[in-house]
Amino acid sequence: MVNIPMTKPFTISKGNMTMAKNIFIAITLTTGTQGYGEIAPFPALTHETQEDCHTKAHSVLGELIGLDVREYRAISAQLGSSLPHHPAVRCGIETAVVDALCREIGIPLWALWGGAAVKEYETDITIPIRATVETVTTACGWYQQGFRTFKLKVGGKAVDDIATLSAFDHAFDDISLIVDANQGYTVQEAQLVAKTLEGLRATVIAFEQPLDRNDVTGMTAITKHTSIPIAADESVFTIEDARQIIQERAANLINLKITKSGLLPTVEIASLCRASNMPLMIGGMIETRLAMGCSFSLVLGLGGIKILDLDTPLLMAEDPLEAGGYTYSGPRLVPWHSAGLGLVPREES
Repeated sequence: MVNIPMTKPFTISKGNMTMAKNIFIAITLTTGTQGYGEIAPFPALTHETQEDCHTKAHSVLGELIGLDVREYRAISAQLGSSLPHHPAVRCGIETAVVDALCREIGIPLWALWGGAAVKEYETDITIPIRATVETVTTACGWYQQGFRTFKLKVGGKAVDDIATLSAFDHAFDDISLIVDANQGYTVQEAQLVAKTLEGLRATVIAFEQPLDRNDVTGMTAITKHTSIPIAADESVFTIEDARQIIQERAANLINLKITKSGLLPTVEIASLCRASNMPLMIGGMIETRLAMGCSFSLVLGLGGIKILDLDTPLLMAEDPLEAGGYTYSGPRLVPWHSAGLGLVPREES
């Protein structure tokens, strides 16, 4: 288990986290090669806890002994049957399996997915729910570091959120916004916020998950009646969820998260979306560079993922990983070329 303090409380409409309570996993092959994964539960969204994930991981790891990591899709399916309601656990184990495979054969993890778009990308930076003045002040600090795309967490009182959005918009001239309600609004509140977003000077890339994940009808109505792109996040845990969102036209884009869905199921959701011409973004829970590097590998390997919300390592007080893997240069994510994820947890972690 690894506990990493956040530099500031990470507050969303559904809860608050002051510390990332995650778990690192190591899988050793018969050759001695090791692969690493990260379980990053977010109790407010997935109802998984660190303690529960630790117990569940131990309950299934014995099933992996003797399996061939080259059969990683079959391993993923087996984990899906054993742990249908623990996507963070499945993701951590799946990541360790494919990391071990790629280290064994000497390729970066992104090459396993195809290496379709290996280049630098720009991420947003998340501003958790704060009072208006603190929201703007925090954003100014990131702006000075080169960030121009901000993800504002909202979903409290709509009137207060609108005041914050307006103040934020007046503070900056050349920014883009993702506004994430994390299921916090009613349909009426979401419509009011969407109307406000239409009037901002900033480029609004997405209004993310304004309604409860089960209110697909409401999501469809919001999507139909605003020019702002609506993103489905918590509404899409499984490929069946994604299919429903696409069929009902309940969003303009879908936010992928490996910890929300599992690693290989996320790849399947991405394939469905691309076949259906559904645009994609990718984000994460409160993850270190280990899980976030795995998500970045999908961007580099699959291609077609235009919006990146891969910033949570920047919000942590420390990095529990040794040097290697992808790196940050201001808002830019720089690819790696070493085998697997190129990352190893520090000994003390």
